[in-house]
Amino acid sequence: MSRVVITGMGIYSCIGENLDEVKESLYAGKSGIIYDADRKEFGYRSCLTGAVSEPNLKKILSRRERISMGQESQFAYLATIEALKNANIEEQFLIDNEVGILYGNDSTAQSIIHSIDKIRDKKDTNLVGSGAVFQSLNCSVTMNLATLFKLKGINLTVSAACASGSHSVGLGFHLIKSGLQDCIICGGAQEINKLAMASFDGLGVFSVNHDDPSKASRPFDKKRDGLIPSGGAASLILESYESAVKRGANIIGEVVGYGFSSNGDHISTPNVDGPSRAMKKALKQANLQPDQIDYVNAHATSTPVGDQNEAKAIHNVFGGSFPYVSSTKSMTGHECWMAGASEIIYSVLMMNNSFIAPNINLEETDEDSAKLNLVKQTINKNIDVFLSNSFGFGGTNSAIIVKKFE
Repeated sequence: MSRVVITGMGIYSCIGENLDEVKESLYAGKSGIIYDADRKEFGYRSCLTGAVSEPNLKKILSRRERISMGQESQFAYLATIEALKNANIEEQFLIDNEVGILYGNDSTAQSIIHSIDKIRDKKDTNLVGSGAVFQSLNCSVTMNLATLFKLKGINLTVSAACASGSHSVGLGFHLIKSGLQDCIICGGAQEINKLAMASFDGLGVFSVNHDDPSKASRPFDKKRDGLIPSGGAASLILESYESAVKRGANIIGEVVGYGFSSNGDHISTPNVDGPSRAMKKALKQANLQPDQIDYVNAHATSTPVGDQNEAKAIHNVFGGSFPYVSSTKSMTGHECWMAGASEIIYSVLMMNNSFIAPNINLEETDEDSAKLNLVKQTINKNIDVFLSNSFGFGGTNSAIIVKKFE
C-alpha cells in the first residue's frame, strides 16, 4: 500500500487569496466576516458573510473557457493554479500522466437561478446560452477543471454537504493508497452570493449578531447564536510517495488516516456517536493512539447544538489526552462545501510554521466546551500530527489525520 503525501496546496478564501495571506491571517487571528447590506434588502434575516472577492479571469482564460464556469468553478480554478505551482507541477506533467480530480461541491444555485430567470423573462430557452448547462451541474467544478488542466485520471464530484471537501481528500487518499492513482487534485468549492445562501438563512441557523461582524462567529463560546456563511475554494495535490520522489517534489505533509460515518439520525441536528466513530476510525487506520494527536481542527460552526455535541464527541474520543483544539471557522465563517479541504490546508500551514491558530471570540465556555483544551490566543507550538473534523447535513461525518512528513 502506497504512502499518500501532500505536495501542493492552493487557497482562495475570505482570510486570504493565497497561502501566504492565509498564513498571516491565521497567525494574527484575523476575521474575514463582513456585513452585506444587499442581503438585508433581499430579505435576509442575517446579513453576515465571508468577504470573498469576485475573480477576474479575463486575462487568464478565453471567453470560450470561461463561459461554462460559475462562481465556484472560478474560485476552484484559482486555488488549483496555486496548488499546482506550489507542487511544481507543469502542464506537460498533466498531459503525460494520469492525474485525477476529486472535488467537493454540493450546489450551484446562482447559475441555475440566472438561467431560469432569463427563460421566465424572455420565454425562450435559446437565449440562455451554451455555457448555462455546464454551469448548472453539481459537477461543474470537476468538469471545468478536468478540461482546463487536461486531466486524464479519476474525475468525480463529491457531494456530501459540509463534509464534501474532507471526503474528497479521504477518497483521494484511498485511491492512491490502493495504487489506483498516483496523483489527484482534491478539494472543495463554495459559491458565496445571496442566491446560494438564502434558503439556509430561512432555517434560522445564521448569526444575527450584526453589531460587530468580526465577533459574530463564536465557536464553542457560550453566547454563540449561529453560523456565518462563507466560501471560496481550496485545492490539495495528493500524490503517492513514489510519484513524489520520482519527480523530486517537496513533500509538505502525509495523509495517514480517514474515518467516516453516518449518524443515522436527524437530517440536520448532529449527534455525538457519529462524529466519535469517524474520529476513532481515522485513528485506527492511522495506527495512532489519541495521545499522539497534537491538534484538532474542530468542525464547530458556532451553532449551539452542533458545537456542544462535537465538544462531547472530542472529549469522548480523546478524554484525558487533552489535544489543543480550535475552530478556524471563528475567523472564516462556515465555508460549507469547501470547509473540509480548506481546514486541512489551514492546519498544514500551522503544522509547517509551528503555531496553532486561535479560536477567536471565545470569551466564556459552556459546560461541554470547558472540557476541551481550547486555544484562545495564537500559540507558538510544534505540531507533528493533527486531526481535522468535518460534518454535514444528513449526518455525514469525515475525519482526516495528517502528520508531518519524515
